[in-house]
Amino acid sequence: MAFYESVVIARPELTETQIDNLINDLSEIITKDGGKVVKKEQWGLRSFAYKINKNKKGHYFMLNLDSAPTIIFEYERQMRINEDIIRFLTIKIDKIDETPSILSNENSKPTEENKIKTKENDIYQNNDNIVEKNNE
Repeated sequence: MAFYESVVIARPELTETQIDNLINDLSEIITKDGGKVVKKEQWGLRSFAYKINKNKKGHYFMLNLDSAPTIIFEYERQMRINEDIIRFLTIKIDKIDETPSILSNENSKPTEENKIKTKENDIYQNNDNIVEKNNE
């Protein structure tokens, strides 16, 4: 068995329950043949840098998998067939990191490590954007 990380982008029109059903369907493909889904993360609705299939946004989620390569072939084949999936990428990794990723919804709140204070401005760095607040 090998470790894989799979990032999937689903259509923006899908509701949260449809996204959950999609994740469960993909997880079932892995688990029915003896694989294991180690970690699931939903990254939420995010904007694209450019249009993909006439879409400007998509629901992102990531699955960390422990399975055989033949199971991954079937998993990717099912994703190609599914019309709700815009794009996907599955890569082989050496080990699965148990900590939540940077893009995870659990990490969206600023912490003390992300706050940087200067004399002129208060700068709050929150994962992928910086908001400046001038002292008045």
